[in-house]
Amino acid sequence: MLPANAQTMAQSTAQVAPRASECLAMANTMPRVLPVSLRRTAAVTEEVTITYGGHSTYVIDTPGGVRIATDFSGHYVTGRLPDVVTMNRAHSTHYTRSPDPRIATVLRGWNDDGTPAHIDTRVGDVLIRNVTTDIRRYYSDDAGAAMIRDGNSIFVFEVAGLCIGHLGHLHHKLDESHFAAIGRLDIVMVPIDGTYTMSLDGISEITKRLRASVVLPMHRFMTPLDEFMRRIGQDFAVDVRTSRSLTMSRGALPGAPTVIILDGV
Repeated sequence: MLPANAQTMAQSTAQVAPRASECLAMANTMPRVLPVSLRRTAAVTEEVTITYGGHSTYVIDTPGGVRIATDFSGHYVTGRLPDVVTMNRAHSTHYTRSPDPRIATVLRGWNDDGTPAHIDTRVGDVLIRNVTTDIRRYYSDDAGAAMIRDGNSIFVFEVAGLCIGHLGHLHHKLDESHFAAIGRLDIVMVPIDGTYTMSLDGISEITKRLRASVVLPMHRFMTPLDEFMRRIGQDFAVDVRTSRSLTMSRGALPGAPTVIILDGV
């Protein structure tokens, strides 16, 4: 179990009624039709900075000063301590049972009692929600069927007019109900190891289906990047960076879908 103070802080944050998801609203509108609130955000040109920490950890810094670390284990800390961490339980490089008590909001993508985790909470200027997925049972101590239903989560972060998704330690193809619950994504972080999560063919199919403007690979190990690129097709451009950080606004999204490879990936 998480420390009581971390759980309490996460729960108290979750009790604040969040604004409805605009990424879901965008997914259900005609192309290029934006909610009024997103048009206001675009006019302000707020920027989000995303930094590759390592493995499956990306650090998201919002215009309002909120720092989020994904699949947080405590091993990949970049700069100051995050305000929010999300976790998945595939193995200990994706979560920790003892997060730093100074982290105000700890969000786990599973519940210990086997019920689906339900996250829909606002922290500062970011709305955070999840879409549960199943996990292969050999990653846990549980006995029984081959998969644990709702054992992990895809996390979606809505901030500065951007819809940012982190696919986590994904083990299976997504069906239409998953895509509907995810909604529109502008930036998506995808595991490309090809074995421990999904095959390269499987994750490439999901990447193409999500149609995000920016694809950020993670969980790569020794996978040749050109193998991933060959599978997702020629519709995706490639942008190799020498920095571990990317700064993005809604207006700066590339015109064509682009795989951005940050330093360290």
